[in-house]
Amino acid sequence: MRRVFCFLILTLSACAPSHALEVSQTVWGGASYTVTTLDLSRDTLRLYWQNPGTKQPFLRFQTLRTFLAGRGEKVLFATNSGIYTPEYAPLGLHIEGGQTLRRLNNARSSAGGGNFALRPNGVFWIKGQQAGVTETDAYAASTLAPDYATQSGPLLVIGGKLHPEFNARSTSFKLRSGVGVCKGGPNGISTVKFAISAAPVNFYTFATFFRDALGCPDALYLDGSISAVYTPQLGDGQFVNYAGIWAVTEKR
Repeated sequence: MRRVFCFLILTLSACAPSHALEVSQTVWGGASYTVTTLDLSRDTLRLYWQNPGTKQPFLRFQTLRTFLAGRGEKVLFATNSGIYTPEYAPLGLHIEGGQTLRRLNNARSSAGGGNFALRPNGVFWIKGQQAGVTETDAYAASTLAPDYATQSGPLLVIGGKLHPEFNARSTSFKLRSGVGVCKGGPNGISTVKFAISAAPVNFYTFATFFRDALGCPDALYLDGSISAVYTPQLGDGQFVNYAGIWAVTEKR
């Protein structure tokens, strides 16, 4: 009996997934959201922009999936990162593998830039198994050296407080996507949650969802109506090209 018992444990362990990624549909405040929850101790999250060989933007989830498949990696999740230029270049800071490919953008709303420049905006970054959302000026003054980072705006939640410009009565309703760093796990490992609304919501509602429903004291807006999510189960809902793409992969 002892030998059978040990065999069963080994079999179950071998079948256990190597990732912790969870995708759920959540209804809160009358709106529906797709939420992807990551544990950075088990989920490999990276940011991609250009094919390193051709220096051309990937643009599409499918193009990135094909490229990564050639390296023996399967994409479990993908979504667009922050706002980008008409030339498909990130509008703000973009770091891949510790290399800064686009510098921090200090634009303010008075100088244009739309939602991106609605200060405070900020940076979502990853360093090993830790992640954070840091306000742009605070990031510039810090010694952070992330492995991956994207700059976008506005900040949705910072230190548990909503962006000061958000208004519960705002009539600006759009699809919204964002990322939050939420209550951490043991040993300082960060829990990251990406969310995209299924129907138009205003900034106040979206930010409140991150803070009150998802438990994220820090969250950053990524983009609006063009945003999409890919998973093997949900399929590919992308309908326009992107610059930066966040993706979770596993070795085949």
